[in-house]
Amino acid sequence: MKEKIKWNDYDSLPLILDVTDIQHIMGISRASAYELVHTPGFPAVRSGRLIKISKKAFFNWLDSGGNSHENEKEKTA
Repeated sequence: MKEKIKWNDYDSLPLILDVTDIQHIMGISRASAYELVHTPGFPAVRSGRLIKISKKAFFNWLDSGGNSHENEKEKTA
């Protein structure tokens, strides 16, 4: 199991996050983290059972209030 890590700042985070990282960053349960990464518009990349999230994409999604899926629709319209 991955050790709980407290990051000091954005730059100390790994470039590629996993569900456990999202759980700790958001301060949510493991179940909530998995529910979140399966939400339409959440910037996760899946390869088989692995789920990875770009740090930059995650924080862009977070800064947009979790609405990047909606923002993408507006850009293409």
